[in-house]
Amino acid sequence: MFEVVKKLLLIPALLCCLCVFAQDSLMVAHQPPTISANNKTRLYLATAASVVGYGGSLVALSNVWYKKYAQSSFHFFNDNNDWLQMDKAGHFFSAYTAGRFSMEAWKWAGASRKQSIWIGGLSGTAFLTVIEILDGFSAEWGFSPGDMLANLTGSATFISQQLAWDEQRIQIKFSFHRIDYGDASLNQRADQLFGNRLVERMLKDYNGQTYWVSVNLKSFFKQSHLPSWLNISLGYGADGMFGGSSNTAKDNNGNIIFSRQDISRYRQWYIAPDIDLTRIRTKSKFLRTTFYLFNSIKFPTPSIGFSKKGVEWNWIHF
Repeated sequence: MFEVVKKLLLIPALLCCLCVFAQDSLMVAHQPPTISANNKTRLYLATAASVVGYGGSLVALSNVWYKKYAQSSFHFFNDNNDWLQMDKAGHFFSAYTAGRFSMEAWKWAGASRKQSIWIGGLSGTAFLTVIEILDGFSAEWGFSPGDMLANLTGSATFISQQLAWDEQRIQIKFSFHRIDYGDASLNQRADQLFGNRLVERMLKDYNGQTYWVSVNLKSFFKQSHLPSWLNISLGYGADGMFGGSSNTAKDNNGNIIFSRQDISRYRQWYIAPDIDLTRIRTKSKFLRTTFYLFNSIKFPTPSIGFSKKGVEWNWIHF
């Protein structure tokens, strides 16, 4: 498995090299023949950061997720009905967020507006395509066309807004809370499925995740007296899931080792206020950077939830 990871790390490295070549060519075409040493240094730093960041993430993901599972020849897998599509929401969020961060790195490196949008925006899908290839070699899963569609949609959501408005008026955010399932057998099953460390639970436990579409009101109503940082957000989550498509599990011999069909699997929808941290005015570069990074996380606020179990009120939604 680790050898596969090392080989696949060449893909983001090659993509970054192509980005450098494209940027250097375009800079030469639109600027004086001599590129400043400062821009070149930043360009190389951005490339190195992309390679190290993406490569390190893949190695970490391999150790956290893939290391425990058997490998196979490359194959496809239809998982569109699994996890009530929470995994697809995760791919959508990841592609969008990776594009948002990467664009800023290429802007800092001296790329033009459109270069940084396209190179940065597509980097999320490029990175997640490598993960899909890893899935394709996993006996437990496979290369998922549904995941790829979610990846492309996440990148397209970022790129289209940046090209149209030069800002993200509609942002994709994430929140998570760790669940104590209140039953020894359920907690044991959750540990087996999702791991017991916090980082593993954040990645794998879809029951505790919420994905948000956070809309900045002021950006659509320019003449209003609304605070520039005020957002309204719609969230999607799910609960009661102790398996991909059902709450049962079998061992290698086909014997049922876990069965909780009595637990209902259901979707949840939320509405809540949110804060766009990037629109809070400050002269501090440190705070601006911090706000930008943390803006991918939904600000904890009260929420109203809707599901087949009825309407619920949450004083603070994580």
